[in-house]
Amino acid sequence: MGNSVTMAEYSNMFVYSSMAVFAIAFILFTVSMAKRAVVKPVVVAANAKVPVGATVGAQGDPRPSTSDVPETIVEAEANNGRRVGNIAFALTWLATAFLAAGIVCRGFSAGRPPWGNMYEYSLMIGLVASLLFLVLSTKTDVRWLGVLITGAVLLILGVAVTVLYTESAPLVPALKSYWLVIHVLSITVASGAFTVGAMVTVLYLIRERAERKAGTAEIESGFVSKLPQAARLDTLSYRIYAFTFPLWTFAVIAGAIWAEAAWGRYWGWDPKETWSFITWVVFAGYLHARATAGWSGRKAAIIALIGFVTIIFNYFFVNMVATGLHSYAGV
Repeated sequence: MGNSVTMAEYSNMFVYSSMAVFAIAFILFTVSMAKRAVVKPVVVAANAKVPVGATVGAQGDPRPSTSDVPETIVEAEANNGRRVGNIAFALTWLATAFLAAGIVCRGFSAGRPPWGNMYEYSLMIGLVASLLFLVLSTKTDVRWLGVLITGAVLLILGVAVTVLYTESAPLVPALKSYWLVIHVLSITVASGAFTVGAMVTVLYLIRERAERKAGTAEIESGFVSKLPQAARLDTLSYRIYAFTFPLWTFAVIAGAIWAEAAWGRYWGWDPKETWSFITWVVFAGYLHARATAGWSGRKAAIIALIGFVTIIFNYFFVNMVATGLHSYAGV
């Protein structure tokens, strides 16, 4: 008993530590985004002298271009906030490690997989979202996504510890099955990945709207100018959804198999089953829309966000208000 209490205390300590580090990372990602310059190629004289400390090609460069002498295209790298962003990434790795340690300690404390109630489920979603963001960062520069991801994870953890927290305890009898690992883990990973996809989709809609309003003109200032092109954001969100949808499909099927073993039927239109199916239908519609002429881009992105809203509704309303066989919120 004493050991389980100690592990529960360690778990809480790690979770709170991760929140503190995520908060610092969020601030640094914000600073990095603010400092990030929008850099475009400019034409300057080949023999032009650059003042010490000046940023060639940065917005507001006072040097005029000349056309009567040999010219050189000078491109400056937008790295004003790169150092701050690198520190933010390092802190995000640390916060993620703290969160993972908190989840592991929670599992040892309860003597079971640490995703048996809404509090633990929330911790897992935050972990998956952060890990996916960090994995993406090893493939491409996604520091522009850092503000939203660390902010979203911080919000998830904040709700978990203030609203959803429950003491570490054994599982209720209906959940004591190896399907807990298969079904709940897969749907948790899918939920975390859908969260990252939704963040990218929001940024896509913001950037796409700015590009439509600007027409052929370049977007040279403001937060939107520091985002990747809308087409890149659209492609990234699509890849995340295309990866996650089969995982969600598997989770729904696994849940049906578990329901037959636990309750003697595969499907009974329980509120959580119904809303999980609604989420599946919406994202299936999104993927279909991507392949259908006239329903790509902004329209398809809105469908994806509707799908994410159904996940949030299922997560909060169905777990905490609706009554059904899946009422294991623990709050």
